[in-house]
Amino acid sequence: MARRDEIECWLTDMDGVLVHENRALPGAAELLQQWRDEGKPYLVLTNNSIYTPRDLSARLRASGLEVPEEAIWTSALATASFLKSQMPGGSAFVIGEAGITTALHEAGFIMTDTNPDYVVVGETRNYSFEAITRAIRLISAGARFIVTNPDATGPSAEGPMPATGAVAALITKATGMEPYVVGKPNPMMFRSALNRIGAHSENTGMIGDRMDTDVVAGIEAGLHTILVLTGISDQAEIEKYPFRPDEILSGVSDLLRTEPFESDEI
Repeated sequence: MARRDEIECWLTDMDGVLVHENRALPGAAELLQQWRDEGKPYLVLTNNSIYTPRDLSARLRASGLEVPEEAIWTSALATASFLKSQMPGGSAFVIGEAGITTALHEAGFIMTDTNPDYVVVGETRNYSFEAITRAIRLISAGARFIVTNPDATGPSAEGPMPATGAVAALITKATGMEPYVVGKPNPMMFRSALNRIGAHSENTGMIGDRMDTDVVAGIEAGLHTILVLTGISDQAEIEKYPFRPDEILSGVSDLLRTEPFESDEI
């Protein structure tokens, strides 16, 4: 794992690191600009599989952050990349929204509810009992069970709401089949992101706000891990775990250089 001054590429979580409740966190815009000025490849990661990168780019722009869609990597994209590597041209029954269906279509998959190779469960705000029942029957008949991310709950204005992990648990209880989960904390999420930008773990840094997903997956993927305290984790949360990130910072503003950047170009 590299020291911070040896890092050539960056992966960063989105919520709790760059934005909070659709507002840019201090230093986020400046850090993104710093990476652009230095020519450092980066990806913004999210476990949320609802939105396409284009959607997320627009949402980030509305919060004051300029992130092109090609610099966004979602659990939906990671899932589609994984399935394409496993079974090119395969088929899937999907519970989810545009983020996962678009990613699978672009990966060459066929969406079907008749003898699919896979049942893929992603995030949605409209879980259908009929669709869940169909998923249970297809998995029981032999379809492989894939989940984009393990998050059991998601935020809403009224409080927590059931998310992908909770629905997956329901399906597991009904079928006896455990899913393969692609998103964080599976380090595959980071490895697929590294492949996307041609980066190597030895010189890549990962910034996150969760010990149980961002940090543990970053450690397992061999990255330089940085935990920021602008999201879900505080010191008491950190003490619960037997592992530690390489750095703990108050926020991404601590990563801003203090001296003007000078290009190597003449």
